[in-house]
Formats: sequence, structure tokens, C-alpha cells
Amino acid sequence: MINVFPAAERHSADLGWLRSQPSFSFGAYYDPNRTGFSVMRVCNDDYLAPGKGFGAHPHSDMEIVSIVLNGLIRHEDNLGNSVVSSFGEVQRMSAGTGVIHTEFNASEEEELRLLQLWFMPKKRGVAPSYEASRFDPARLHNALLPVVSDQALKQTASIGQNLTIYLSKLEQGKQLDYAGEPGRKQFLYIIEGELRVHGETLAAGDTAQIEAAGELALAAKEPAFFMLIDLP
Repeated sequence: MINVFPAAERHSADLGWLRSQPSFSFGAYYDPNRTGFSVMRVCNDDYLAPGKGFGAHPHSDMEIVSIVLNGLIRHEDNLGNSVVSSFGEVQRMSAGTGVIHTEFNASEEEELRLLQLWFMPKKRGVAPSYEASRFDPARLHNALLPVVSDQALKQTASIGQNLTIYLSKLEQGKQLDYAGEPGRKQFLYIIEGELRVHGETLAAGDTAQIEAAGELALAAKEPAFFMLIDLP
């Protein structure tokens, strides 16, 4: 079963310094029918103005992933981490028993675009931790590249939940097949372009929640940049 949620039907917010399109209820926006999918609680496509960002704020018992799509992000926390990341880099924070952090656009000239993803942890009350990892963007070409996983994979950030986040840049006319294990779910987000999945056409900003669909045929109607998350 594939449920498609078009970008035009998603909530959007414009605070001047921040433009955001959340896939699920977030902050002041609440939709009782859109509170998450499997262990996933947040998928925000955020645009931050130069020099702007989120001041010091706390988190606990949440796995938080930031994927930079364009620009520079600066992360600082009370664990002593201070990191600037660009496209090709992923930041993962396990909030555990509690962490305080900030996230800012590190550029005074360029807009920052990033995906903010939150997941419920496999274990609550663990020690907080932070990790920044880098992948080779060339490996996205016509492939599903894992960038976050609970498996020990090279150039892949670790996470305290049984999931894997893939990114891919697929040429027009190319197809990738993904065989999820029985009982698993998949979340699909189209960052750019158009993708056809089991008879459904998804455009930029569209999402799909997939359950018990068997093997997925992911075909690019035009050059497509997308994220696939395999979930319990």
C-alpha cells in the first residue's frame, strides 16, 4: 500500500528568517491525522536565511538527523561540539537523557536548505551523543546510498534506531529496485524532479508512506533527487 501526500497539500510556514514545510505535525501546527509514520516523528524541509537559525534549546530521547541540501549549517551543543557542515555531510544527534544545542546558517550571504528528521529512539535514557559524517556525492549517481544507519557502514552516520536513510540522484529514464524486508515500512521524499513508484507519480516536495508493497520500482520520469527511509 502506498499513500501519497502531495506537496501542495502540506502545511507551510514563513517566518521571514525561516521557511518550512513539515510533513507531520510540528510546533504550532497540529494535524491529528499527521503525527508521524512508524518511529518517524518529524520531516521538515527548512530554508534558513543567511546568519539566522535556532537558538539554544533542549531535546531528550529523540534521534535527530540534519541533512544539508544547500549552504552551510553550524551546530553547537553543551557536549562541546562545534561543527559546520555542507552538502555531502550529515549530522546526527542522539538526545538521550538531555542535550542543549543551536543550529544556524553559517553563511552571511547564502540561504541554507536542509532536511530535519526526528525519530523515536530504540532505547530511552541513553547518554547523549553527536556525530558528523561525510559521504561522496558522486556515489548518489543512479544508486541508493545509505547515509544514516544502525548498521556499521562506511561513510554512514550511526543511529540508535533500526532504520536506514538512503539518498539517490537518478538519471531520467533510469530505474532502481528496492526490496524491503517483510513487515518493514518505507518513507519516500522527493527533493527534486519526478519519480514513478508503483503507478504513482511523485514530484518535488511530495512524500509517500509505503507499507507491505513488496519490491519497489523507482523510475525517474525526469532527473530525480530523493530520500528513501527504511523503517521498522
